[in-house]
Order: sequence, then structure tokens, then C-alpha cells
Amino acid sequence: MDFSAALVLLLTLAGLIWLIDKAFFRGRRQPIAGKITEPVIVQYARSFFPVILIVLIVRSFLFEPFRIPSDSMMPGLVDGDFIFVSKFAYGLRLPIINSKVLSTGEPQRGDVIVFRLPRDPSVHYIKRLVGLPGDHVSVRNNQVFINGSPFLLKPDGNYKGLRFQGSELKLEQIGDRQHVIMLARQLPSTDYEANVPPGQYFFMGDNRNDSEDSRFGVVGFVPEENLVGRADRIWLNWEFPHWPNLTRIGTKIS
Repeated sequence: MDFSAALVLLLTLAGLIWLIDKAFFRGRRQPIAGKITEPVIVQYARSFFPVILIVLIVRSFLFEPFRIPSDSMMPGLVDGDFIFVSKFAYGLRLPIINSKVLSTGEPQRGDVIVFRLPRDPSVHYIKRLVGLPGDHVSVRNNQVFINGSPFLLKPDGNYKGLRFQGSELKLEQIGDRQHVIMLARQLPSTDYEANVPPGQYFFMGDNRNDSEDSRFGVVGFVPEENLVGRADRIWLNWEFPHWPNLTRIGTKIS
């Protein structure tokens, strides 16, 4: 059971306890020392119902927190980053059933998006959207081509962190936006070519040689209904057991 399902279950349970008590039991209670006392379970249900409702609304329709669990989006996002994902960027969906009730925008090529893994929707991945429905995608030696046109690449130095130290960095341009990708040393490029089916999307990690993404069968193309939301900002970085990296707080995800 995922967190949204747990919230819905708790909200339903608290609401039923509160409603049943109000309908059948509240009027029958006798005062003790001039005061009518509610059972503890009813007190908890009444207190937690609005709290759970607010959390569910915010998490389902506004923002949801996620933790970056891998190195696949380096150098922009690193293991230990905690991010906010905009749930309303592409449409409002009902929790659990994920049915869209209101369209608020369309995914744009270059967006960093959290999505549910098609083969196991309980697992969430974060990657960069590269191919839209109907696109012809080709990857040759880390150069991405969409419908025959390449994403422009410019050298951007070398990575200086401990892990992947010395790996080549490049500025990749998608439309009018730029972001940094990393070509991990001693790891081969994975070439690829395919057409993106209607209603589905093609994703790649920014750590191009160390990313399990749409080039591989475990991910493949991602249906529109599996999109969770657009990654917007980092709100914390904490790679246990180290101290939090406060310099990353508030960083906009490009």
C-alpha cells in the first residue's frame, strides 16, 4: 500500500468513526460531573480528520516530496536530495486511481519528471523528458537526435566531486533551455533508436552512462497516466550519516 492509499484509508476510517458517533451515540451519552466526555477513539478521529484531509489534498493536488535515491540525474540532482514535485503541472488526478479530473498543462521536452515505473507502478523514477509522443529518438555516442535534429552539446569542464571525479560535463540544449549532463568515465555509451508510441514518453537520465532509463527494457516508454509531476525545487540535501548540505536548499531544478 502506498502513502496516498494509506492516507485515504485513515481519512475514511476517521470520518466513519466521527460520523457513526455523531449519528448513533453522541445523543445517548450521560454527563459525568456535568460534562459529556467523548471516547478517546472519537476524540482522535475528530482531531486527526482535518489534518489528514489537508495532507491528502496538498500531497495529491499540489506538491509531493520525494527523495533522490540514485546517481542517475547527476550532476544536477544527487543522491540525498529531497525535492518538491508539482502535482498540478500536468493535470489534477484523483489519489489511488490516478484518474485525471482536470488538465492544467502538457509535459514539455526537457522537463525533469517523476513517474511511476510502467512494470511496477509502486516504484517511482525521476528522469528528464526527451521524446514526446510520435518523436523519432536516436542516441549515438551520447548525442541525442529528435526527428533527425541533434540536441546541441558544448563542453562544460569536468566533474570535481569524489564520485565520478574527472567525468566529462557538457551543456545540453533542449529548445531554449540548457542543463548539464555528465558522461561517466569508464562507462560505455548506450546507443538507441526508436519511435515513441502515441500517448507515451521517452526519458533519459542526465548521468548518461549510468542511468537506467527508457533506453532499457526495465523502463521503456512511459504512458501519460504514469506521470506523477514535474520536479521543481530541492528543499533539503541529506546523505546520511553526513550533515545536511544547506547550500542546496531552494535550488530550482532546471
